Amino acid sequence: MDFDFSDEQKMLRDSVRKLMDRHATPETIRRLDREQAYPYELYDEWVKAGLLAMPFPEQYGGLGGTVIDMAIISSELSYRSADLSMAYGGSVFCGLNVLRKGTEEQRRHWLPKLLKGEIKMTISMSEPDAGSDIGAMRTQARRDGNGWLVNGQKLWATGAAAKNNIINMYVKTDTAAHYRQGMSLLLIDNTTPGLEMRKLDMLGRRCTGTYEIFLTDVRVPADRIVGGENKGWDVVLSGLQVERVTSAAGSCGAAQAIVDLAISYAKERKQFGRPIGTFQAIAHMLADMETEVEAAWTLMWRAAWLVAKGEQALKEITMAKLFCSETYVKVANMGMQVLGGYGYNMEFDMQRYFRDSRAATVAAGSSQIQRNLLANLMGLKVQ
Repeated sequence: MDFDFSDEQKMLRDSVRKLMDRHATPETIRRLDREQAYPYELYDEWVKAGLLAMPFPEQYGGLGGTVIDMAIISSELSYRSADLSMAYGGSVFCGLNVLRKGTEEQRRHWLPKLLKGEIKMTISMSEPDAGSDIGAMRTQARRDGNGWLVNGQKLWATGAAAKNNIINMYVKTDTAAHYRQGMSLLLIDNTTPGLEMRKLDMLGRRCTGTYEIFLTDVRVPADRIVGGENKGWDVVLSGLQVERVTSAAGSCGAAQAIVDLAISYAKERKQFGRPIGTFQAIAHMLADMETEVEAAWTLMWRAAWLVAKGEQALKEITMAKLFCSETYVKVANMGMQVLGGYGYNMEFDMQRYFRDSRAATVAAGSSQIQRNLLANLMGLKVQ
């Protein structure tokens, strides 16, 4: 088992790091968070650098990268801000669904536009009564002439209002069937008549934005269904491995940033005539933080390595998503403690890492869902 990067992957890591140093300075990130503004200029730089093209085949304008390349990008973006990485991940994950489950005509239409930055893509699945319980989904699409008519309400839709965004929305297309046989994926322009959005005031991850969506007789052309009618569950499953590995990588990157920030502060901050990092209580806390983040990296890279090899790795992916997200939350809490009052002050970055971390154990499958899945994989048949 070799987790060493290739020369190309080292170049990718270094180039993403330099790009973020140049275009996502601490001052810029603080402003975006304060103004709750979408990172349009930074997104354009990602497009220019080919970051969106990385995991797609060359025939559609991609670079033919692997899940390891995705993990590298996600961890580097999240090191600066997990919020920013959400803008990147939304487009890539949705585009990969089109690649895996779309028709050839859909691939040739949508993917070049996405990779050139002409459009963005975001996912919309959750509803007021349907989060982890997808079966409670109520938003419906019924046939109407040569297309679909959609009515319902969606919630927690990250980045939905971004300019030129295509919402990848999961809806019920057969209300009599079990959700695994009665759900479909539709591509809906966020400017379509009958679609309204309300931006939610969230604790963290404030610039990419989280939205509530209302749909009243929204007309969607027939060619906007991906994967076929009532095949939405297959689309969800097809993207599970890459999404959760990349999510785990983002948690690792952000957690590492917290540890680095806390160590730097502990070396400089003096109390009782000496740096606070020389006090055992603080030093041991930092040692624990560093150890747990290193363990998270190892779990994540092993999962990514297995997926890149094409092996079945649901157990490893689930463990990585669970442990990395919880480690992110844990070290953010400890980082706040190390910085004390400065951590609680809005002029310093620790509070932002702390706020953003709280979504990690909920988004892309909550920690409780991950534990249920792991228990079932262990043969325990949890209800």
